Amino acid sequence: MNRDAVLPFSFETLPVRGAIVQLSDAWRRLLRGHDYDVPVRDVLGHAAAATTLIAQSLKAGSLVTLQITGEGPMSMLVMQCTSALHFRGLASAAGIARSDRFSDLVSAARCAITVDNDNSERPYQGIVEVSGESLAASLEAYYLRSAQIPSHLMLVANDSICGGILLQQMPDRGDASRDDWQRLGYLSATLRLADLAGGVGTELIGNLFAADDVRVYEPRAASFRCRCSRRRAANVLKLLGEDECLAACASDERVVVTCEYCGRRQSFDAVDLMLLFAEKSVYRSTEMH
Repeated sequence: MNRDAVLPFSFETLPVRGAIVQLSDAWRRLLRGHDYDVPVRDVLGHAAAATTLIAQSLKAGSLVTLQITGEGPMSMLVMQCTSALHFRGLASAAGIARSDRFSDLVSAARCAITVDNDNSERPYQGIVEVSGESLAASLEAYYLRSAQIPSHLMLVANDSICGGILLQQMPDRGDASRDDWQRLGYLSATLRLADLAGGVGTELIGNLFAADDVRVYEPRAASFRCRCSRRRAANVLKLLGEDECLAACASDERVVVTCEYCGRRQSFDAVDLMLLFAEKSVYRSTEMH
């Protein structure tokens, strides 16, 4: 069984492909330093599983970003995953009750899926209204409307595990019958957290789709990885401006930039700031000449 991994598979006699993901250590690392209310945490876990499932089929050098914005208590959620299955994410919410359902968290919300590729000049973006039923239902609608790909998606999460399963029809191999497609949807919807406790493997796929011939491919490892750096932190300070940064440094003897994704802290003292803004001045002087 494979933990923190995606397991792709396909059906031998049906034009359907799939993938199943389990995130445990990587999921808990993403949660470290955050104190999310349970309903928000679960949606964040669903988003982590979903973006990983989407990213596993992308071309090398790609990055998928899932972003939900709205007027509800959960005003923003961002999850990113690279084609190498390195993911990070966060959510912003206030006034959450433990009993809140997904529909209580989102109001007039939209879900945007953006795919960037190193070899593409312009990123692809699809936007769909968020369904009050679940994030999975919203993403199924996204695939059907934006890509014309019928999909079944089941997502699960708690404080130690998140995961899910994605099934998609493959139009180039013909259409699945209505009965077969409905049957596969019912079976994928039976996925539970307990099924993922030990990881993902051929046995789990066999249990879910016992009546089907399924070809299982090599698992792919997934991990939490943030893309923050000292250079990016310095760019944030440049946006704030020299006067504001120097004033903050005079008060606290240093300016600290904390990454909201991973909690990493980058510290800049007075000398660091002088060098940082001196670089900017030299650049401007060079531009003038």
